[in-house]
Order: sequence, then C-alpha cells, then structure tokens
Amino acid sequence: MASLPQPDGALKLIAAAVMSVTLAAQQAPFATKIEMVRVDVLATDRGRPVRDLTAADFEVSDNGVPQQVELVSFEQIPLNVILALDMSDSVAGERLDHLRAAGRDALALLQNGDQSALVTFSHAVTLSAPLSENAAAARAALDRAEGLGETSMFDGVFAAMMVAESDVGRALMIVFSDGVDTSSYLTSDTVLNAAKRSDVVVYPVSVGRKQDFLNDLASFTGGRVFELAKTSDLASTFRTIVDEFRHRYLVSYTPRGVSRDGWHRLEVKVKKRGVSVKARPGYLAGS
Repeated sequence: MASLPQPDGALKLIAAAVMSVTLAAQQAPFATKIEMVRVDVLATDRGRPVRDLTAADFEVSDNGVPQQVELVSFEQIPLNVILALDMSDSVAGERLDHLRAAGRDALALLQNGDQSALVTFSHAVTLSAPLSENAAAARAALDRAEGLGETSMFDGVFAAMMVAESDVGRALMIVFSDGVDTSSYLTSDTVLNAAKRSDVVVYPVSVGRKQDFLNDLASFTGGRVFELAKTSDLASTFRTIVDEFRHRYLVSYTPRGVSRDGWHRLEVKVKKRGVSVKARPGYLAGS
C-alpha cells in the first residue's frame, strides 16, 4: 500500500507528480501519443449498445479534417478499472456500507485479464490497492477503508488518473464523492487539463449536489455523470457503468492533415441510421 498520511507530505508528492506529468506531457508523451489517437466510443440504438460495427462504419474528423479509421475493437481488450472514492468524514456509517457494496459489485464484474486499482481520498490521498489483476486485493482494501477528514477530490482524481495512465490498457475511472473539494493542493483546471491529455474515460458519481468539476471531467473524457439522490443506488450505478464501458468501441487513427499541437476537436459519427454516439470531444496535444 502506498499512502500519503501527512498533509505536508501529500503536498510535496503531489506537487512533484504535477511537475513530472506536466513536463512529460509537454515534451514527449503526447508527441508519441499523437502518432495514434485512441477514442472510446459508445454506440447505441434506442439506448441499447450496437455490437456489429466495423472500422468502415465510423467517420472521424480531427479539427474538421476527415481521418482514416484504422482499428475498431469491441469487447476484445481487457479493462483497467480504477475506483477513486471519497473517504472523507461525511462518508461513514450507512453511506460507507453502500459505497463498499458498490465497489465490490464493480469488482465482481471483472473478467480474466482485467485489472483494478483503488485510490481513496480524504485530507490525504492513498493508493490503497495498486493496479493489478488481483481484484481480491482491491476488495480487501475497500473493506479496510474508513471515512475520516476533509475532501481532496482534485488531488484524488489526479492520482487515480496517473494510476490509469501507468498502463497501456483500456482505462475506466469511477469517481465517487458526496461533497465538494475542501483541501486539495491542485486546482480543478490543472486536473481537467491533465484529463484532456489522458486516454482514461471517467464516470463520476455524486450524491446530494451537482458539481461542475465532475461534469467537466466526464465531458472532456467521454464519460457520463450519475447524480444520485441516495447512496443506496450506488451499487446498481457502479454495475451499470462497468457494463456500459465494456460495450464501448475503441476507435484508433493516425492524425493526418492537422497540427501536432494544441486542442484538437474530435467528431465521431456512425454511418448507420439511428445510431447515437458518445465520445470525448477532443484531445490536447503538444505543449
């Protein structure tokens, strides 16, 4: 278990991570990533996943320039499921029981080859279970987690994103919080800018209040926000998220005719009539 128990230590480590990731994003990784852009796409017809699409069925434009879709995968690539869970003092008693049950339900849906990780955040950020195929480790860590302290949601989301980016697999992040950020070192803009460079798809789940940060996070990554009235709905929501993500297509292309830097606006369509598409709206490349 990797833990940041002391606030001062957390600030130093998170600051170092921000510097490292910022330099990497500006200098090398996205220069490499832009050679092949991956876009997770949810294709539905009247709310049901469409399962029989091929590369020829997709149309992708990058900053208005049509691109050649090179690869489409569906239910073939193992998932990396990262749970980023609020463990501040407001998550206690029945709420904590519901959250633990939801996390266990999500982990129970993992298949051979899938990986999972657990990041918890309160006034400190803790990597409670590193990314691995050992879902039992994540379940055990979830059972040990306790609600205590303030809410460092921005820091927790950023840490979970770094866990997701540590592996080339297909990453789903489920973020749960029942409150607003009260103690993060990072700003929301810093985390959202990191999300624009990331391949991770984020599905935020909140209880009790609407949060602009979580809505923006889902929008930039192509995920979907769930705003619940009560924590007893968490388990069914987590199951819905994992099932929906597993039915998404992974569309890949090599950018042609566009700049290597700046914000790239993406538009993904399916040629078949009646098919609706959900995908991230773009990506941030270069410096």
